[in-house]
Amino acid sequence: MGILNRLQSYYSWLMSDPVGFILYLFYFAVCILITLIFHEVAHGYVAWRCGDPTAKMLGRLSLDPRKHLDPIGTLCLVFLGFGWAKPVPVNPRNFKNYRRDDFLVSIAGITVNFIMFLLALSLAIGINSLLWRPEVINANGGAKAFLSSRSWIVNVLLVGEGTQLSEFMRFPWLQHVQRFLLLLANMNLSIAIFNFLPIPPLDGFHIFNDILFKGRFQLTGNMFQIAQVVLMVLIFSGALSGVLSSIIGGVENVVLNFLLLIAGKG
Repeated sequence: MGILNRLQSYYSWLMSDPVGFILYLFYFAVCILITLIFHEVAHGYVAWRCGDPTAKMLGRLSLDPRKHLDPIGTLCLVFLGFGWAKPVPVNPRNFKNYRRDDFLVSIAGITVNFIMFLLALSLAIGINSLLWRPEVINANGGAKAFLSSRSWIVNVLLVGEGTQLSEFMRFPWLQHVQRFLLLLANMNLSIAIFNFLPIPPLDGFHIFNDILFKGRFQLTGNMFQIAQVVLMVLIFSGALSGVLSSIIGGVENVVLNFLLLIAGKG
């Protein structure tokens, strides 16, 4: 969904159901804070363990959102579904082993986001059978219909209209918990995959540089700025949205099937 379409959707929602829209923004804001803060703190913490105290000295190991949120990156997350926070300052000269430590610091945020995605989705699976009546789950083809972001049932939950389905629930209050967990899972997966793109200044550039070029591929200041402009154009033109949505949906589908199989609900 492009920026204009999403803005139009939000405006229509605000006009038709202001309370529901504000409640959704609250859920979304909490998920943004958790997702971005833990991503950046992971970078700073691993850098510190690798010998670079820069992030710690500048207070970037704090959970204070003011230390981490980037205005443009946060707005992109709201309107495009993916975004970023302020990059954690890192001084590679302090690393004990440059190539290894640069790789570890770069992949730390993505790893934490993917772990949070797994945890949130696992918890959502765990409460699914408590929320929905067994006959309703069976009638809709199994638990996946209540957990996949592509399911109409999940979309109803995410926009706060689950009360329409309350008669099919065992404990309706759990819909708010599942709504939060599914939002948190989707956001963490989106951030992880977006940051895995091998485009500066994203983490993926450092990861692929360390793996494929052994850290030898260095960008000049001009090249780095050009890469940033290219990334911004790709983001705001909507060129990335379709590709990322397909990748995110595919990864979610594979992981969801695997977790349901482990839980005996596949």
